[in-house]
Amino acid sequence: MPRIPCHTLLLFGATGDLSQRMLLPSLFGLDGDGLLPGDLRIVATARSYLDADGFRATAAEALERHVDAERLRPEQVRRFLDRLSYVPLDASNPDGFLALAEAVGPLDNGLAIFLSTAPSLFGPTIEGLKGAGLAGPDVRLALEKPLGSDLASSRTINDAVAAAFPEERTFRIDHYLGKETVQNLLALRFGNTLFEPLWNAGGIEHVQITVSETVGLEGRAGYYDGSGALRDMVQNHMLQLLALVAMEPPSQFSAAAVRDEKVKVFRSLRPIDGSSAAASTVTGQYTAGAVAGAPLPGYANELGKPSSTETFVALKAHVDNWRWKGVPFYMRTGKRLPERHTQIFIQFKGVPHSIFASRGATVQPNKLVIRLQPEETISLLMMAKQPGLDREGIRLREVPLDLGLANAFADSRRRIAYERLILDLIEGDPTLFVRRDEVEAQWEWIDGIRNGWQSNAIVPKSYAAGTWGPSAAIALTERDGVTWHE
Repeated sequence: MPRIPCHTLLLFGATGDLSQRMLLPSLFGLDGDGLLPGDLRIVATARSYLDADGFRATAAEALERHVDAERLRPEQVRRFLDRLSYVPLDASNPDGFLALAEAVGPLDNGLAIFLSTAPSLFGPTIEGLKGAGLAGPDVRLALEKPLGSDLASSRTINDAVAAAFPEERTFRIDHYLGKETVQNLLALRFGNTLFEPLWNAGGIEHVQITVSETVGLEGRAGYYDGSGALRDMVQNHMLQLLALVAMEPPSQFSAAAVRDEKVKVFRSLRPIDGSSAAASTVTGQYTAGAVAGAPLPGYANELGKPSSTETFVALKAHVDNWRWKGVPFYMRTGKRLPERHTQIFIQFKGVPHSIFASRGATVQPNKLVIRLQPEETISLLMMAKQPGLDREGIRLREVPLDLGLANAFADSRRRIAYERLILDLIEGDPTLFVRRDEVEAQWEWIDGIRNGWQSNAIVPKSYAAGTWGPSAAIALTERDGVTWHE
């Protein structure tokens, strides 16, 4: 069935940080490349009391801060700003949605809604949209996280959404799925014959997924202290990355086929509960330390009070199916770590017999490193012979075969992940969005871990800001003879 682009975009939270840093620059980039429908109108809304001119001025300031100066051609900026209108809205007041509906106008040409709001306002917002006639068959709804704090609250939100928007018109966002390197993970696996024969328990020793941040709370204290690293990063971003590594080949690159295979992975995750949480997980909270030589306060000092919230978590997970039986998936994420990067590290098994051992050479297993940020790179570490006459034995050395996407595709602009996702929303392609059964399967696994922490009275261990987490995180892998790749 052909998808029909929407010609109106309703942008909630339009004066907030996400909109200023990501959404408005993304829309501007799409507009500049001629990818938006020519008559697309962008109706912005937030609690801030502004008129249309006031919001356009705010949007122009956001573009100046977050878009490269050479792309800010005056005529292009004016054209983009002319698309914008603004309606102030208090989502807790149902009457305000009538003014919003009036600004949106008839829905004959389709409406896409980008909803970013506090979890407590999901219900009133959906009711307001429905009551104002903004939930009809020509309306798509994109939902930005957080979508609950556990399985029960996620189901409550999903039920509220489903009362007005059926699943095929609901687009749940995980912005990691819009990153170019994540797309390249699928191309790497399913567009090449090189890896698939080894992409299983017979060829892979273990997998590591790391999402490390150097920042602390950054003004998110209210949200983060009620969430923690497990719910903020593992439940969504990291489990989605794990699913893309572990999924079976889908029959085609379509929304249903890709998401069906991801759900199978989540349902194959071995539960971590009261009997295994202590051995399979490590939690931490940063104390005072230094990053890049700059002294930094501890989490409790930044928060202004004691807290038991984890700012670091490391896990040893297993996908109990035919392909991955016995292969550990190590995951770790944390704040105030030494470096900012997101990477997937895959260690293949070693050669069954080294013909070079008798000549003094050591053979290392091949490794594949897929880095999503800050640089987007794919590196395959191979064994090669060092040049020489070998009078004292053969010497082998690990050498990288590197693909830097910025260099390989230097003629293509690197895009913000939200550009792809917003365009897919407008055009109605749900492939890179998360389905309800995915979200709930992810929460079910995460809830088991949290219950395991509670039943074992597990509290975060201290680690100094600027280090790679508690020493127990190192022990988690070294018990298996594995070292974290840094």
